[in-house]
Amino acid sequence: MSALLMTHLLFPNHAEKAMDTYASLFDDSRVLARQHYPEGEHTGRLMLGRMRIGGQLFQFADSPVPNDFKMTPSASVFVECSSDEEMDRVYEALSEEGQTLMPLNDYGFSQKFVWLVDRFGLSWQLNLPHAKEANE
Repeated sequence: MSALLMTHLLFPNHAEKAMDTYASLFDDSRVLARQHYPEGEHTGRLMLGRMRIGGQLFQFADSPVPNDFKMTPSASVFVECSSDEEMDRVYEALSEEGQTLMPLNDYGFSQKFVWLVDRFGLSWQLNLPHAKEANE
């Protein structure tokens, strides 16, 4: 049997909004499934959502029980952007109401890099590689 690996993201109550936001940012993204909680206490919240971004699978869920889980920036989604325009567009959208951990800059290992936490609490590293690195 072959294992299916994906990143699972648990939110307090905005998993579907986060999934839709990320789907709108990347041309190569696609929402694959949505399953909402049935009638009752959690009506309308996302029980399970799956999407693909750049060939990677992500699973989204709203927690059905209160908890103190917090996302941490030590685990992040690393995105290698293909153009300056893409980098700026994605950075602008993800940084809205978020927090920049490492400002957008040239740190020597790429043309541009930024590390941020978006408004949903997910940590992102956006990278625009040097031209020769992008072709390797």
